[in-house]
Amino acid sequence: VCSQWCVCVCVCVRACVRARARGPTPPFSTLSISHPASMITHVELYRPEKRNAMNRAFWSEMVECFSQIAVDAECRVVVVSGAGKIFTAGIDLMDMSSDFIQPVGDDSARTSWNLRRLIAKYQETFSVIEKCPKPVVVAVHGACIGGGVDLITACDIRLCTQDAWFQVKEVDIGLAADVGTLQRLPSVIGSRSLVNELALTARKMYSDEAKTCGLVSRVFPDKEAMLAGALELAGEIAARSPVAVQGTKINLIYSRDHSVADSLDYMATWNMSMLQTQDVLKSAQAAIEKKSPKEVPFSKL
Repeated sequence: VCSQWCVCVCVCVRACVRARARGPTPPFSTLSISHPASMITHVELYRPEKRNAMNRAFWSEMVECFSQIAVDAECRVVVVSGAGKIFTAGIDLMDMSSDFIQPVGDDSARTSWNLRRLIAKYQETFSVIEKCPKPVVVAVHGACIGGGVDLITACDIRLCTQDAWFQVKEVDIGLAADVGTLQRLPSVIGSRSLVNELALTARKMYSDEAKTCGLVSRVFPDKEAMLAGALELAGEIAARSPVAVQGTKINLIYSRDHSVADSLDYMATWNMSMLQTQDVLKSAQAAIEKKSPKEVPFSKL
Protein backbone atom coordinates (compact mmCIF):
# COMPACT_ATOMS: atom_id res chain seq x y z
CA VAL A 1 0.00 0.00 0.00
CA CYS A 2 2.87 2.38 0.89
CA SER A 3 4.61 1.79 -2.43
CA GLN A 4 1.38 2.40 -4.32
CA TRP A 5 0.83 5.62 -2.39
CA CYS A 6 4.40 6.79 -3.08
CA VAL A 7 3.88 6.16 -6.81
CA CYS A 8 0.62 8.13 -6.63
CA VAL A 9 2.33 11.06 -4.91
CA CYS A 10 5.14 11.08 -7.48
CA VAL A 11 2.57 11.17 -10.27
CA CYS A 12 0.83 14.06 -8.51
CA VAL A 13 4.09 15.99 -8.17
CA ARG A 14 4.81 15.47 -11.88
CA ALA A 15 1.29 16.72 -12.61
CA CYS A 16 2.06 19.85 -10.62
CA VAL A 17 5.25 20.35 -12.63
CA ARG A 18 3.27 20.04 -15.86
CA ALA A 19 0.75 22.57 -14.53
CA ARG A 20 3.58 25.02 -13.89
CA ALA A 21 4.82 24.57 -17.43
CA ARG A 22 1.43 25.67 -18.78
CA GLY A 23 1.55 29.04 -17.07
CA PRO A 24 -1.37 30.93 -15.51
CA THR A 25 -4.84 29.39 -15.80
CA PRO A 26 -7.36 31.61 -17.63
CA PRO A 27 -9.05 33.82 -16.65
CA PHE A 28 -6.27 34.32 -14.10
CA SER A 29 -3.00 36.02 -15.00
CA THR A 30 -1.17 35.44 -11.69
CA LEU A 31 -2.40 31.99 -10.62
CA SER A 32 -2.05 28.48 -12.02
CA ILE A 33 -4.85 26.11 -10.97
CA SER A 34 -4.58 22.34 -11.24
CA HIS A 35 -6.15 19.21 -9.75
CA PRO A 36 -3.26 16.82 -9.06
CA ALA A 37 -5.42 14.26 -7.24
CA SER A 38 -9.05 13.55 -6.47
CA MET A 39 -10.67 16.28 -4.37
CA ILE A 40 -7.43 18.34 -4.20
CA THR A 41 -6.99 21.75 -5.83
CA HIS A 42 -3.49 23.16 -6.30
CA VAL A 43 -3.27 26.96 -6.42
CA GLU A 44 0.14 28.16 -7.54
CA LEU A 45 1.30 31.77 -7.41
CA TYR A 46 2.46 32.21 -10.97
CA ARG A 47 4.63 35.22 -11.73
CA PRO A 48 8.00 33.46 -11.60
CA GLU A 49 9.74 36.11 -13.71
CA LYS A 50 8.70 38.68 -11.05
CA ARG A 51 9.45 36.40 -8.07
CA ASN A 52 5.67 36.01 -7.61
CA ALA A 53 5.37 39.65 -6.53
CA MET A 54 1.77 40.61 -5.78
CA ASN A 55 0.48 43.02 -8.41
CA ARG A 56 -2.99 44.54 -8.78
CA ALA A 57 -4.36 41.52 -10.64
CA PHE A 58 -3.21 39.13 -7.90
CA TRP A 59 -5.19 40.86 -5.16
CA SER A 60 -8.49 40.45 -6.97
CA GLU A 61 -7.73 37.05 -8.53
CA MET A 62 -7.09 35.43 -5.14
CA VAL A 63 -10.53 36.53 -3.97
CA GLU A 64 -12.18 35.18 -7.11
CA CYS A 65 -10.22 31.93 -6.95
CA PHE A 66 -10.97 31.09 -3.31
CA SER A 67 -14.59 32.22 -3.59
CA GLN A 68 -14.98 29.60 -6.33
CA ILE A 69 -13.15 26.93 -4.32
CA ALA A 70 -15.34 27.58 -1.28
CA VAL A 71 -18.42 26.34 -3.13
CA ASP A 72 -16.73 23.71 -5.31
CA ALA A 73 -18.08 20.31 -4.24
CA GLU A 74 -15.24 18.62 -6.16
CA CYS A 75 -12.66 20.17 -3.84
CA ARG A 76 -12.03 19.11 -0.24
CA VAL A 77 -8.48 20.42 0.31
CA VAL A 78 -6.34 23.17 -1.21
CA VAL A 79 -2.55 23.23 -1.62
CA VAL A 80 -0.93 26.63 -2.23
CA SER A 81 2.63 26.99 -3.54
CA GLY A 82 4.75 29.35 -5.62
CA ALA A 83 6.29 28.89 -9.08
CA GLY A 84 9.92 29.61 -9.80
CA LYS A 85 12.82 30.17 -7.44
CA ILE A 86 10.95 31.56 -4.41
CA PHE A 87 7.47 31.52 -2.88
CA THR A 88 6.91 35.28 -3.10
CA ALA A 89 8.76 38.57 -2.86
CA GLY A 90 5.62 40.19 -1.43
CA ILE A 91 3.92 43.28 -2.77
CA ASP A 92 4.87 44.48 -6.25
CA LEU A 93 5.97 48.01 -5.30
CA MET A 94 6.34 49.18 -8.90
CA ASP A 95 2.79 48.14 -9.74
CA MET A 96 1.07 49.12 -6.50
CA SER A 97 2.88 52.24 -5.27
CA SER A 98 0.52 54.75 -6.92
CA ASP A 99 -2.41 53.41 -4.87
CA PHE A 100 -0.71 54.61 -1.68
CA ILE A 101 1.55 57.46 -2.81
CA GLN A 102 -1.24 59.24 -4.71
CA PRO A 103 -4.55 58.10 -3.14
CA VAL A 104 -7.74 59.52 -4.63
CA GLY A 105 -9.66 62.24 -2.77
CA ASP A 106 -10.49 65.97 -2.82
CA ASP A 107 -9.53 66.48 0.83
CA SER A 108 -7.97 64.53 3.70
CA ALA A 109 -11.30 63.05 4.81
CA ARG A 110 -12.16 61.73 1.35
CA THR A 111 -8.61 60.58 0.73
CA SER A 112 -8.60 58.70 4.04
CA TRP A 113 -12.00 57.17 3.33
CA ASN A 114 -10.88 55.89 -0.07
CA LEU A 115 -7.58 54.62 1.33
CA ARG A 116 -9.39 52.74 4.09
CA ARG A 117 -11.67 51.13 1.52
CA LEU A 118 -8.62 50.12 -0.53
CA ILE A 119 -6.87 48.56 2.48
CA ALA A 120 -10.04 46.63 3.39
CA LYS A 121 -10.16 45.30 -0.18
CA TYR A 122 -6.58 44.06 0.07
CA GLN A 123 -7.26 42.50 3.48
CA GLU A 124 -10.01 40.41 1.90
CA THR A 125 -7.43 38.86 -0.46
CA PHE A 126 -6.11 36.78 2.43
CA SER A 127 -9.19 36.72 4.66
CA VAL A 128 -10.94 34.80 1.86
CA ILE A 129 -8.46 31.95 2.47
CA GLU A 130 -9.41 31.81 6.12
CA LYS A 131 -13.13 32.06 5.31
CA CYS A 132 -12.91 29.20 2.79
CA PRO A 133 -14.28 26.11 4.58
CA LYS A 134 -11.80 23.83 2.79
CA PRO A 135 -8.50 23.33 4.67
CA VAL A 136 -5.58 25.12 2.99
CA VAL A 137 -2.05 23.67 3.09
CA VAL A 138 0.64 26.16 2.04
CA ALA A 139 4.05 24.98 0.85
CA VAL A 140 6.82 27.61 1.03
CA HIS A 141 10.21 27.42 -0.67
CA GLY A 142 12.88 30.09 -0.70
CA ALA A 143 11.81 33.57 0.36
CA CYS A 144 8.42 34.46 1.85
CA ILE A 145 8.47 38.23 2.23
CA GLY A 146 5.98 40.85 3.36
CA GLY A 147 2.59 39.99 1.87
CA GLY A 148 3.71 36.37 1.73
CA VAL A 149 3.60 36.23 5.53
CA ASP A 150 0.12 37.76 5.45
CA LEU A 151 -0.89 34.99 3.05
CA ILE A 152 0.56 32.00 4.91
CA THR A 153 -0.80 33.05 8.30
CA ALA A 154 -4.30 32.86 6.82
CA CYS A 155 -3.67 29.22 5.81
CA ASP A 156 -4.39 26.24 8.04
CA ILE A 157 -1.20 24.19 7.69
CA ARG A 158 2.22 25.58 6.78
CA LEU A 159 5.12 23.56 5.35
CA CYS A 160 8.47 24.78 4.07
CA THR A 161 11.79 23.74 2.59
CA GLN A 162 15.10 23.82 4.42
CA ASP A 163 16.16 26.91 2.44
CA ALA A 164 12.97 28.86 3.21
CA TRP A 165 13.02 32.13 5.09
CA PHE A 166 10.32 34.53 6.25
CA GLN A 167 10.36 38.30 6.69
CA VAL A 168 7.78 40.78 7.96
CA LYS A 169 9.21 43.46 5.69
CA GLU A 170 6.74 46.33 6.00
CA VAL A 171 8.63 48.54 8.50
CA ASP A 172 11.50 48.66 6.01
CA ILE A 173 9.23 50.35 3.46
CA GLY A 174 7.72 52.82 5.93
CA LEU A 175 4.44 51.23 6.97
CA ALA A 176 2.86 48.85 9.44
CA ALA A 177 1.75 45.52 7.96
CA ASP A 178 -1.95 45.99 7.34
CA VAL A 179 -3.44 42.93 5.63
CA GLY A 180 -3.23 40.24 8.32
CA THR A 181 0.25 39.52 9.68
CA LEU A 182 -0.05 41.64 12.84
CA GLN A 183 -3.48 40.16 13.55
CA ARG A 184 -2.80 36.46 12.83
CA LEU A 185 0.90 35.89 13.51
CA PRO A 186 0.57 36.28 17.32
CA SER A 187 -1.93 33.40 17.38
CA VAL A 188 0.16 31.29 15.00
CA ILE A 189 3.44 31.63 16.90
CA GLY A 190 2.06 32.13 20.40
CA SER A 191 4.89 34.47 21.47
CA ARG A 192 4.12 38.18 21.48
CA SER A 193 7.77 38.96 22.14
CA LEU A 194 8.93 37.09 19.04
CA VAL A 195 6.18 38.59 16.88
CA ASN A 196 7.11 42.08 18.09
CA GLU A 197 10.77 41.42 17.32
CA LEU A 198 10.06 40.17 13.80
CA ALA A 199 7.61 42.97 12.99
CA LEU A 200 9.69 45.81 14.46
CA THR A 201 13.09 44.79 13.06
CA ALA A 202 12.12 43.11 9.74
CA ARG A 203 14.78 40.49 10.40
CA LYS A 204 14.71 37.21 8.51
CA MET A 205 13.45 34.03 10.18
CA TYR A 206 14.90 30.85 8.72
CA SER A 207 13.28 27.43 8.50
CA ASP A 208 14.78 25.95 11.67
CA GLU A 209 13.48 28.83 13.79
CA ALA A 210 10.15 28.79 11.93
CA LYS A 211 9.74 25.12 12.86
CA THR A 212 10.78 25.67 16.49
CA CYS A 213 8.35 28.56 17.05
CA GLY A 214 5.44 26.85 15.28
CA LEU A 215 5.15 29.00 12.17
CA VAL A 216 5.54 25.80 10.14
CA SER A 217 4.82 22.23 11.20
CA ARG A 218 7.23 20.42 8.84
CA VAL A 219 10.49 21.20 7.03
CA PHE A 220 11.51 19.33 3.86
CA PRO A 221 14.93 19.08 2.18
CA ASP A 222 13.74 20.54 -1.14
CA LYS A 223 10.72 21.73 -3.09
CA GLU A 224 9.94 18.41 -4.75
CA ALA A 225 9.89 16.58 -1.40
CA MET A 226 7.78 19.36 0.09
CA LEU A 227 5.17 19.22 -2.67
CA ALA A 228 5.03 15.44 -2.32
CA GLY A 229 4.54 15.87 1.42
CA ALA A 230 1.89 18.54 0.92
CA LEU A 231 -0.07 16.36 -1.50
CA GLU A 232 0.20 13.34 0.78
CA LEU A 233 -1.10 15.42 3.70
CA ALA A 234 -3.88 16.85 1.53
CA GLY A 235 -4.82 13.32 0.47
CA GLU A 236 -5.15 12.25 4.10
CA ILE A 237 -7.47 15.18 4.81
CA ALA A 238 -9.48 14.68 1.61
CA ALA A 239 -10.15 11.05 2.59
CA ARG A 240 -12.09 12.13 5.68
CA SER A 241 -15.72 13.21 5.85
CA PRO A 242 -16.04 16.70 4.36
CA VAL A 243 -18.73 17.45 6.94
CA ALA A 244 -16.25 16.65 9.72
CA VAL A 245 -13.26 18.36 8.10
CA GLN A 246 -14.95 21.62 7.19
CA GLY A 247 -16.74 21.76 10.54
CA THR A 248 -13.41 21.26 12.27
CA LYS A 249 -11.75 24.14 10.40
CA ILE A 250 -14.63 26.52 11.05
CA ASN A 251 -14.73 25.72 14.77
CA LEU A 252 -10.94 25.92 15.17
CA ILE A 253 -10.98 29.46 13.76
CA TYR A 254 -14.00 30.39 15.90
CA SER A 255 -12.29 29.11 19.06
CA ARG A 256 -9.17 31.19 18.28
CA ASP A 257 -11.19 34.40 18.51
CA HIS A 258 -13.65 33.53 21.31
CA SER A 259 -13.70 32.30 24.88
CA VAL A 260 -13.84 28.61 25.74
CA ALA A 261 -17.44 29.00 26.93
CA ASP A 262 -18.53 30.78 23.75
CA SER A 263 -16.69 28.25 21.59
CA LEU A 264 -18.29 25.29 23.34
CA ASP A 265 -21.72 26.85 22.86
CA TYR A 266 -21.00 27.47 19.18
CA MET A 267 -19.74 23.89 18.82
CA ALA A 268 -22.91 22.49 20.40
CA THR A 269 -25.06 24.57 18.06
CA TRP A 270 -22.95 23.49 15.09
CA ASN A 271 -23.08 19.78 15.81
CA MET A 272 -26.75 19.65 16.74
CA SER A 273 -27.30 19.62 12.98
CA MET A 274 -23.99 18.30 11.65
CA LEU A 275 -24.18 15.12 13.74
CA GLN A 276 -27.26 14.20 11.74
CA THR A 277 -25.13 13.03 8.83
CA GLN A 278 -24.63 9.61 7.32
CA ASP A 279 -20.88 10.28 7.52
CA VAL A 280 -20.89 9.44 11.24
CA LEU A 281 -22.47 6.04 10.60
CA LYS A 282 -20.17 5.37 7.65
CA SER A 283 -17.09 6.28 9.69
CA ALA A 284 -18.16 4.17 12.65
CA GLN A 285 -18.87 1.18 10.39
CA ALA A 286 -15.46 1.56 8.73
CA ALA A 287 -13.77 1.62 12.14
CA ILE A 288 -15.59 -1.54 13.22
CA GLU A 289 -14.54 -3.24 9.99
CA LYS A 290 -10.96 -1.92 10.41
CA LYS A 291 -11.13 -0.05 7.11
CA SER A 292 -9.21 3.08 6.17
CA PRO A 293 -11.15 6.35 5.72
CA LYS A 294 -9.94 6.20 2.10
CA GLU A 295 -12.26 3.23 1.59
CA VAL A 296 -15.38 5.12 2.71
CA PRO A 297 -17.45 6.71 -0.11
CA PHE A 298 -18.39 10.04 1.50
CA SER A 299 -20.84 12.17 -0.44
CA LYS A 300 -19.75 15.53 -1.85
CA LEU A 301 -20.46 18.65 0.13
